[in-house]
Amino acid sequence: MLKQPNTPKKETALEKEAEKELLACLAEIPFLSIVQTQRQPRDGNWRPDLMIDIRDGNREESLVVECKTSGQPRIAREAVNQLLLYLGDFKQKVYGIFAAPYISPRAAEICAQNGIGYIDLAGNCLISFEKIFIKKEGKPNPFVQKRDLRSLYSPRSERVLRVILNEPKRVWKIQELAKAAGVSLGQTFNVKKLLLNREWLQTAQTREGFALSQPLELLREWSENYDFRRNTVFEYYSMKSPSEIEAELSRLFKEKGIACGLTGFSGSARLGIATRYQRAMAYVGEGDLEAVEQRLGLKRVTSGANVILLLPYDDGVFLGATSKNQDEVVSSVQVYLDLVGYRGRGEEAAGQLLNEVIKPQWE
Repeated sequence: MLKQPNTPKKETALEKEAEKELLACLAEIPFLSIVQTQRQPRDGNWRPDLMIDIRDGNREESLVVECKTSGQPRIAREAVNQLLLYLGDFKQKVYGIFAAPYISPRAAEICAQNGIGYIDLAGNCLISFEKIFIKKEGKPNPFVQKRDLRSLYSPRSERVLRVILNEPKRVWKIQELAKAAGVSLGQTFNVKKLLLNREWLQTAQTREGFALSQPLELLREWSENYDFRRNTVFEYYSMKSPSEIEAELSRLFKEKGIACGLTGFSGSARLGIATRYQRAMAYVGEGDLEAVEQRLGLKRVTSGANVILLLPYDDGVFLGATSKNQDEVVSSVQVYLDLVGYRGRGEEAAGQLLNEVIKPQWE
């Protein structure tokens, strides 16, 4: 960020790498020469993280670089605002550039809309001023923020995501969202912060709270980081049809007071998606599975299963569950997550569910 000149600041690895990457890009332009690079204040008030003076014939220009450790949209917007503020007070020709390890497409769009360049360590960049134009895009993120993703898609955080995706237009306060998700205030606040950094939340101008503004983006990223294998999977064979097993499961678990929710193709069928399928699938809560097996005549198998019971990695999978024709079904969002990576036309069924059920619910 922009620092007051009396604030000591060590050269960071990010600044060094950003400088190296930027100089490599500029070296591709034969008529440009580098005059100097510096990290010292150029006036008496503020200074950027890095400045590079360049010369094109007799004309000189300065590149002012703002480095951030994250290229998420909200961070990019802050950097752009800092650069615009600084550039407005500068006496000579200057061009602002935002630098980060990886700049997301949305963050790149924010920079371009404000006339600010960008460069990241993955190789993406936009440098556009006077007769200079360099643009490179489509480079994947080699610096995936695993800690960030683990935090947002941990079991407890996912409870918060299920609640807000089930009601994306609702305006939430931290306290009521935490209560609805069954997690702590601190956990909820952390999820809010991570979603704000992605600019997927809209905060109210009053003290009312916040609402989800980009549910599709959230669901897309969640599905990319969702692992069905976290559940404990029990596979069975039954002589009965999937619909018969599903009905018996719902009745039996309701009778025993054990949580149960159809998912996968079983869930999508109850939600109105016409799909032919051969396997019944349901989440079940803690209970005596052996008694269930005996009661329903289920035989455990290692192949050829037509009944799959899932002991969930977290009870949050039941948040938003509904009753459809006396059968309990997990939320449409949970069904989508379980289908999208499932072999045997799961992705196709997930796409139908998204377009025909989930999006209309959001609208």
